Amino acid sequence: MRFAVFGDIHANLEALQAVLADAQERGCTHHVCIGDIVGYNANPHECLELIRELGCPVVKGNHDEQACLADSHDIFNPLADAAIRWTREHLTDDDKCWLAGLRLIRQVRDFTIVHATLDMPNQWGYVFNHLDAAASFNYQYTNVCFYGHTHAPRAYVRDEIVRSVPLETLPIEPGKKYFINVGSVGQPRDGDWHASYCIYHADKNMVELRRIPYDINTAQDKVVAAGLPQRLADRLALGN
Repeated sequence: MRFAVFGDIHANLEALQAVLADAQERGCTHHVCIGDIVGYNANPHECLELIRELGCPVVKGNHDEQACLADSHDIFNPLADAAIRWTREHLTDDDKCWLAGLRLIRQVRDFTIVHATLDMPNQWGYVFNHLDAAASFNYQYTNVCFYGHTHAPRAYVRDEIVRSVPLETLPIEPGKKYFINVGSVGQPRDGDWHASYCIYHADKNMVELRRIPYDINTAQDKVVAAGLPQRLADRLALGN
C-alpha cells in the first residue's frame, strides 16, 4: 500500500498533473491532500475538480479557508491577498461550499494529516524548526503526521528529544513519532522549483520524498494572462 501525500497545490494545474502522473508511475494506490488547493496560481477550479475526482482524504489550508470568505481578514501579505481576491472570483459557489466543509485534522489509516500545526490548527502557525514541531508532537496520537504550509519539505522525529532528520528516504521506526512536511506541489520555497510530494510506503514503513519537473513555462504564462501579479509567475522558477 502506497500513499501519495501532497499539498500546497496553489492552483498550479501543470504541477499537480505532473505529481499525479508520477504517483501513478510509482505505483501509488491512494492519494492524500494536506490542503491549500487554491491561491497564488491560475487554475483554482481545475485543481479543485481534480482533487474532488480523486475522492481522497483532504484537510483545509489557510488559502482554502480564505477563498470561502466574502472578504479578506488581513492575514495575508498584499501579494497573497491579491491572488485570493482573484481566486474568489474564479471559484463556483459549489467549490467554496466544498472547501468550507473540509476538516482541519484527519486520521487516515494509521497516520494523521494537518495543514499547519496540531496544537492550534485554526491559527495557521508555521513549523520551521524542531522547537516549533515540539508543540505539535504533544497532540500527535499516531506515529506519523504529514503537514505542509511552509512549502519546504522537512521531517522531525521525537524519541528522547525532538530533532530534525533527513527526509529523502526516511524509515519509520517503532516507538518514535514523525512530523513530516511534504513540501509544495505548486509553489516550492526551498530553492528548488520542482514540485514536491511524499510517498508513504505503508507496507515498508518508509517515507520517500519526490521532486518532479513540470511545464513551468505554461504555468507562468497562465498567471500573467490571468492578470495576477508578475511576481507570482517569476517566483515559480526561483523556488521561493
